[in-house]
Parts: sequence; structure tokens; C-alpha cells
Amino acid sequence: MRFLYNIFIQLYRAGIAAAALFNAKARSLHQGRKETFRILKQCEGKKIIWFHCASLGEYEQGKPLIQKLRDSHSDCTFLVTFFSPSGYEVKKDDKDIDIAAYLPADTPRLARRFIQTVRPQAAFFVKYEYWFNFMKELSDNRIPFYYLSAIFRPQQYFFKSYGKWFARQLRLCTHFFVQNETSIRLLHQIGIDQATVTGDTRFDRVYAIARQHTPLDFMESFANGRRLLVAGSSWQPDEEVLARIFPHLKGYKLLIAPHVINKEHIEHIKNLFSSHHTICYSNMNEQELPSADVLILDTIGLLSKVYKYADTAMIGGAFATGLHNTLEAAVYGIPLFFGPHFDKFNEAVELARRQGAFPINQAEEMLEILLRFDEEPDFYHCTCQICSTYVEENLGACDKIMQVLSQQTFKM
Repeated sequence: MRFLYNIFIQLYRAGIAAAALFNAKARSLHQGRKETFRILKQCEGKKIIWFHCASLGEYEQGKPLIQKLRDSHSDCTFLVTFFSPSGYEVKKDDKDIDIAAYLPADTPRLARRFIQTVRPQAAFFVKYEYWFNFMKELSDNRIPFYYLSAIFRPQQYFFKSYGKWFARQLRLCTHFFVQNETSIRLLHQIGIDQATVTGDTRFDRVYAIARQHTPLDFMESFANGRRLLVAGSSWQPDEEVLARIFPHLKGYKLLIAPHVINKEHIEHIKNLFSSHHTICYSNMNEQELPSADVLILDTIGLLSKVYKYADTAMIGGAFATGLHNTLEAAVYGIPLFFGPHFDKFNEAVELARRQGAFPINQAEEMLEILLRFDEEPDFYHCTCQICSTYVEENLGACDKIMQVLSQQTFKM
């Protein structure tokens, strides 16, 4: 099976190279990987703790543990690798990263070269990213490696009859820090006992961001005392819902932070809201902000801070590709809306069950609830409290992980 896996990796690698000819993200990954081993020379002679994150969201998920380990292992250098350009390009200069690089393709040769070059004291993979040759090299070199905020579902190939080889690879892992009891039970079914329920470190991260809040002058000017609906990481179906309901929301302003920021998408949003006073962050005029109805946040890195100003939020992606980060908004104690495809996201399922969030299939459902918020303040405030309480109940994942690590041979 490893032979077939390696063939797949080579085909996947070739596919990225081909896609690089016409796709900007594939091109960034392909070109970035060419620089990886030059960058990794910085690891020589240093005690390395290695974190691997697929993209930006996984880095934010891993960051609370990186910060705690930096405090307790101040003599170590922290290497963070990324798979996606959207993670690497945004976070490569983050103050909590000493060395940032793209992860090489998971071939036996490159995995071996990577581990021999870096020689990490320990490795952490955030949530998923199961690269089996890297796992084998870590295990063969007796380097402890951990999965952080991992989550498993019965539908995954590890738990199917054809997935026995993949399940055996998971046994190489030193310890799994998982989000829920279901994950523990599934791991036990395939003979893995080295796992602990510690929760999701994203709760710790969003809570820390909320506490560090610094005012955004442009948001103060834009909100201008009116109610604010923020659409975070929106896609076209989300924006079309908002375009249908916004004319009926008297006294509201709308901020749209699209997931994809390019000229075509921004123009599409402008056209949807052409009957409203719509401006973009990239060329906004401060004098224009108080009178604007719609602000398009065509930049990266501000969304988690913008939610502070929101009265309600719509989280994008759940009409098609998959729901984006709900916790960034929920931490501020505001009601959430999202599309119907959210069942793979524990926090969304739980918030919907508690009625702190509202899944919708069509625009009219969202409008009905928003109008009810206006008519029934107690209903609105109760919904806000549900979101705040849910986040507070789930804090502390990092402390639990650190406690388990301290009981193991995590000594450097």
C-alpha cells in the first residue's frame, strides 16, 4: 500500500506543477517549495520544535500552544511549515514563528531529507494533514510527534475496511489531542489508546484575540451608531442572500469580508449592492464612511477584530464549499447565521442546537429572524448570551495539552 501511496504523491506533485501554469495559488506553492531546503539551513545547530499547519486557520489553531511552548522552552527555535500559500504568505513573518517554510512533497526521499536537516526535538501537526512518509521518518528517528485539536469521524477512510494500512500509520503517533469523545472511541476501535480529549485550541485563540482588542477607527466611523451585520469569509451564494435581505433591514449597515479577494469578485459584490452606498476598504474615504451603507473589506487580517463591532454575523461557505470560522465571531457574543452544510463543524452544530446560531436554506429565513431580533430584544440578548457561554465553557484546551506533555517524556 505504501507503494501505491507514493505513486499517488508523485502524481499529486505533478498535478501541482501543471496547475502552477495557470493557477496563482498552485504557482506559489510550487515555487515556494523550491526554496524550502535553503530556508531550512537556518535550523542547523538549533533545538527545533516543528509545527505543521495546512493553512491560515490551522496556524491560528496551533498558535496558543506555540506561545505556551515558547514560554516553557525559550531555548528552542520554532519552525512552522505550511501547505497552503494562504497560510505561508500571511503568517511567514509572525512574531511567534522563528522559521517559516512550505512543507515539501511527502515523498520518501524528501521526507527523509527534511527530518535529517531539521532534526526536530518534537513535531506537532494541527488538526489533520496526515503525511505518512513524514510520520514514518519521525517514528524511525524516535522523534515524538503529536496531533493537536484532531477530530475523527466514522466516514473517514481510517475506519473503513479498505483503510487498514492508513489506520496502522496512525499508531506511529506519540499522542493524539482530540476534540471530542467520538474521536477517542473511533481511535480505540483501530487499536490506538494514546489519545486524550483536550478540546479545540481555537477557543483559546479567539478568546485571546478578543481580550487584546484595540479600537479600529474606521469601524467606529462606519458603524456610526447603527446596527451592523458582518459577513465573514463570504462566497457568492452568501452575498446573494445578503443582497436580497439588506433592503428590508432598516437601520442596519453591512460589512462584507469576502473569502476570495480579486477584482472580479469585488466587482460582483459592488453590482449586487449597486442601489446602496457601497465603498471598499482599499480606497475608502474617511469622510465617506459615516454615510456608507456597505463596506467591502478587501484586505486580509482584520476580520477577527471587525466582529467586535458587529450586532450579528453571517459566516460564509456553508452554502457550498464548507463553513468558515464561526468562533471568531461567537467569542463576541453575537448571533450567527450560516448556510445548510455545517454538519462537519462541531462548534456550528452545537451552537445551532443551543440556538445561538441559525442555519438557513434561503434568504427569507434569515430576514425573519433578524426582524424578530428587532421586535424582541430579550430574544436577541438571550441568543448573544448563548454564544458567549459556549465559548467560555470550552476554554482551556492548551492547558490540558501542556499537562499531558509534562507527564510524558517531553523534555528538551
